[in-house]
Amino acid sequence: MTAPSPKKLLNVLRGDQEAIPPMWLMRQAGRYLPEYRELRAQKGGFLELAYDSEAATEITIQPIRRFGFDAAILFSDILVIPHAMGQDLWFETGEGPRLAPRLAQSALEDFIPAPERLRPVLDTVRKVSAVLPPETTFLGFAGSPWTVATYMVHGQGSKDQSEARRMAHAEPERFGALIEAIISATVDYLAGQIEAGVDAVQLFDSWAGSLSPVQFEKWVIAPNAEIVRRLKARHPDAPIIGFPKGAGGKLAAYADGTGVDALGLDETVDPHWANRELPKDLPVQGNLDPLALIAGGSDLISAVENILSAFADRPHVFNLGHGILPDTPIEHVEKLLTLVRKG
Repeated sequence: MTAPSPKKLLNVLRGDQEAIPPMWLMRQAGRYLPEYRELRAQKGGFLELAYDSEAATEITIQPIRRFGFDAAILFSDILVIPHAMGQDLWFETGEGPRLAPRLAQSALEDFIPAPERLRPVLDTVRKVSAVLPPETTFLGFAGSPWTVATYMVHGQGSKDQSEARRMAHAEPERFGALIEAIISATVDYLAGQIEAGVDAVQLFDSWAGSLSPVQFEKWVIAPNAEIVRRLKARHPDAPIIGFPKGAGGKLAAYADGTGVDALGLDETVDPHWANRELPKDLPVQGNLDPLALIAGGSDLISAVENILSAFADRPHVFNLGHGILPDTPIEHVEKLLTLVRKG
């Protein structure tokens, strides 16, 4: 049994219940903050910031300094893994990430691995860990294999992930080898984050909702279960949050099949349904609609009250159902904190 920590959010991830749920927000370190925009204007593009450990440390800490959230999340990106596996990575202004060569038209075996590209990220972890308040949980993260693979195959994001889905159906052995390579790289990366100072990690599966039940079992549940198994063998006390966005009715199967310590819920999930259907003592995280946070007012109040009431009897980390949006008013975040912490 792990001793209780002064970090309330870490204790909740380990199964404890708090009368006032601890809170952080996905993408809390980023574009909605004026101090982030100012630093980005000075330093350059997103990837330049992510690989500048001094800048990334400052960005990670900014929302803690401003709001006092219960957790800081590492400022980085899920696509540093394919970058370390040998794909070129860059960000097009206003259009998002690009990877080349695309695996739809190339072979993984032709890539030259470049694991040294992850060193600045781990340096950021060490720097943040040294300066965070003692009560603040430090979260690391990585993309889940299916989501990372969709970017590697197509070379960018897509609405339906069709190229990756086609490869998974038509060339399951080739696609399976890609998934295994991502699993191996991800376990090493997350273990490195834990060794450098994070308390827990989150697996982001942003495109999990695009798969049929059979494919979901094969390309979401099984690979995430393998990451959990291998990572727990190396770091048994570090909680793992699974976030399979869009999983819907497959959430219970995901929780049971992967063995994650806590389950993130997106905004489409009815929290009362989730509380009924998920394992009774499983910690959950979420799941306020980011647009309700932008709207504010009565919509925000009622949504927060609904979530808090649904999860009143289980370990709960309050969060959004996805990342905070760039046009979110700062005063609405402050109001959210007041609503959640009023007790």
